[in-house]
Amino acid sequence: MHTESSILIDAPVKRIYAMTSDLIRWPAYLPHYRWVRWVEGGPDEGIVEMAAMRGAIPIKWTSEFRREPGKPELWFRHLSAFTKGMEVRWIYEQTAAGVLITIDHKLKFCWPLLAPLANPIIGDFMIGWVAPRTLSTFKKLLEAQP
Repeated sequence: MHTESSILIDAPVKRIYAMTSDLIRWPAYLPHYRWVRWVEGGPDEGIVEMAAMRGAIPIKWTSEFRREPGKPELWFRHLSAFTKGMEVRWIYEQTAAGVLITIDHKLKFCWPLLAPLANPIIGDFMIGWVAPRTLSTFKKLLEAQP
């Protein structure tokens, strides 16, 4: 499974990265996020538990996380449940029109026979709903700042 969600934000990359990489504040910024808790480490790397809502459905996952303050990229690797092993990368690309942020999700299912069922549920129904809302909310917040 591979999904990408992208958005163009008209704000300085340094400000965008500062807000989007501050995981512990995501629930304050993102109404669909219920909580973010450091299990181990933080804020530049460690294990993080995250919970969000997909409409009325609560979802939760635990990920290994890392960021490099000098380089605007975020990396997650899911550690449990149906998304175990999923690699998530936030890519920040400066363009003439602003900063293009892409959230790239890649998952090779442990049970390949279930992939035809899991792809639409995990990729389209869950990620396809949460990731665009996350990006559009960050865009709204960042572009509203002077």
